[in-house]
Amino acid sequence: MTGPVVLVTGCSSGGIGYALCERFAAEGCRVYATARRLEAMSGLAAHPLISLQTLDVTVDEDVHRVIAHIVAEAGQLDIIVNNAGFISVGPLIEQPLDNVKANFDANTYGTLRVAKAGFPHMAARRSGLIVNIGSVVAEIAVPWNGLYSASKAAVRAMSDILHMELKPFNIKVMYVAPVSVRSNISNNEAAKFSLPQGSLYSDFLPNIIQRMNSSQANSMPAEKFAREVVRRALKNPPRSVILGGTATIFKIFGWLPRGFVLWYLWRMYSQKTT
Repeated sequence: MTGPVVLVTGCSSGGIGYALCERFAAEGCRVYATARRLEAMSGLAAHPLISLQTLDVTVDEDVHRVIAHIVAEAGQLDIIVNNAGFISVGPLIEQPLDNVKANFDANTYGTLRVAKAGFPHMAARRSGLIVNIGSVVAEIAVPWNGLYSASKAAVRAMSDILHMELKPFNIKVMYVAPVSVRSNISNNEAAKFSLPQGSLYSDFLPNIIQRMNSSQANSMPAEKFAREVVRRALKNPPRSVILGGTATIFKIFGWLPRGFVLWYLWRMYSQKTT
């Protein structure tokens, strides 16, 4: 085996992680695909360079077990891709605190938990790359997806900090902000979404649904997104990159006055329909 050894979290079928596993393997990497359920990744099982492991990134013992298994079997761990997480659509002020904690545990603490467990192995070899999959809404907050924005904003900040603090060990950190990438994440949320009983935002339900579906409008296929991420990761990883179908729009937002952008986005997602 000569290719890098890669761990990818959140690899359920139809998602970004699944496509990343396929692309890393196509480039000759030894890939360890993980998700909470093996059957969610069954389509990857036949690939000779992909191994499947169950992993819940919110459980310390799970994380250490998987990384110990990888190092024992492959002898090294070269790349960690922190992709696992979930969205929580709806008004931020009405999010149950249990849901807030669960979202941060998966999206934010889970990212750090996996990086912490892999760090000693990478530091010992003075080599490694940590790829954190964030979101463009960490940079430009959008109404009705505030909890996800907040948890991914923390991932964005952590990535910048790790980019600096892991330099002494020659470990690189690459932050990726997807925008309009085709996946099942919105469909999964739509299947369980509802406003709480007595919500003060019931008049805005059509806007919330509109926002939920907007991430798939003009979307980039997950396979194309994965190809671009893997190409960068295996060559000269940038500190950060925004990728997706509407990336140009959000790059422009980043140059405009913040107040104007927030006004524009609120106006876009608060117009009541009749």
